[in-house]
Amino acid sequence: MHAVQFADHGDRGVIEYAERPDPSPGRGEVLVDVKAGALNHLDVWTRRGLPGIDLDLPHVPGSDAAGVVESVGDGVTRFEPGDRVAVSAGVSCGECEFCRHGEESQCVDYHIIGEHVPGVHAEYAAVPEDNLVAVPEGVDWATAAAAPLVFQTAWRMLMTRADLAAGESVLVLGASGGVGHAAVQIADFAGAEVFATASTEEKLDYAREVGADHAINYAETDFASEVFELTDGRGVDVVVDHVGGETWDDSLKSLAKGGRLVTCGATAGSRPETNVNRVFWNQLSILGSTMATPGEVDDVLAKVWDGTFEVRVRDRLPMGETARAHELLEDREGFGKVVVVPDSEFDA
Repeated sequence: MHAVQFADHGDRGVIEYAERPDPSPGRGEVLVDVKAGALNHLDVWTRRGLPGIDLDLPHVPGSDAAGVVESVGDGVTRFEPGDRVAVSAGVSCGECEFCRHGEESQCVDYHIIGEHVPGVHAEYAAVPEDNLVAVPEGVDWATAAAAPLVFQTAWRMLMTRADLAAGESVLVLGASGGVGHAAVQIADFAGAEVFATASTEEKLDYAREVGADHAINYAETDFASEVFELTDGRGVDVVVDHVGGETWDDSLKSLAKGGRLVTCGATAGSRPETNVNRVFWNQLSILGSTMATPGEVDDVLAKVWDGTFEVRVRDRLPMGETARAHELLEDREGFGKVVVVPDSEFDA
C-alpha cells in the first residue's frame, strides 16, 4: 500500500507518499480501507518534531480518517467487514483513576493516534476497535474524516470544561480553523452570543454563516478593544483560545469579571506572558482541555451526522500532495478543514 510518511523531522520537504507493508489487524483491531483523511495543526507540529516525543521513523501521520472496514482482528465485537467508520484518535489506558471515573481524556497514559503512535493517512490503517465510531449512510467521506478531532475538542472545551450556558457570551479566536469553526457552531447551538476573530473579510463572512453574531478582523483591529466596545465595557464570559503566543494577554483582557479562558493548544507559541494581577483581581479561570471522552464524542458527532453542525472543507487533495496540504495549514489559507484522499481513490 501507499502511505504519507516522513523519515526525518523538518520542513514540508520531508513528506513523501511511499510504499509501506500492508498492515494486518491485531487483537482488538480493525483494518480500515481509508477513503479520506483530514489534517490538523497537530500534523504540522509532529512533522516538525514535538519536544519530548520520540517517534519510530519513518512515521505515518494523521489523526483523522474515515473508510470501510476491510477485516477485523480477534476479539472485535462492534464492527464487521463493510461497516462505515471514522477514527476518534484519543487512546486511553482504561485502568487509571481518570479512566475509571469516565474522564478518559485525562488518562495518565493518554496518547493520540498520529502524534505518539503511527497515524492513519494511508490506503489502509489498523485501528483499535475502541477508536472507531460508526458513520451513517449518507454522510460523505470528507465530512466523516474531518469532523471527529476538532468537533470533539471544541465540544469538550465549551460544554464540559467551560460549562457554557445559554445567554452567555463567547469569543472564539481563529474562527477559520478546524477547532475554531467547530467552536463557533457549538457556542451558537448552546444559545450563546458569539464573537469570532479571523484575518480576512472572506473568513469573517464564513464565520457569520456558521453562527457568529460579531466578526472581528484581528489583522486590522485590536480584538480585545473591539470586544469591550461591542459589550459596553463588560467583556465576554468565555474565550476559546487555541492560539496562545501574543494573543494570550488580549484573550485575558477580553474576559468579563469571573470569566473563563479555555485552551486546547498554542499554535502561535506555548510560553506567553500572563498578567497574574488581572487573573486574580478579575477572578478569572484558565481551563485546559484535551480531546474528549467517548460519551462526548458520541454526543457531538451525532449532531454532525444529522446536519446540526457543518464541517467546512476548504480543500480536498490527493495524499500524494500532502505537502501542499501542510502548506495550506501553515499559511492559514481558507476556512475550515483540509482533506486528503488516497491517490487510488481520488476522484474515483
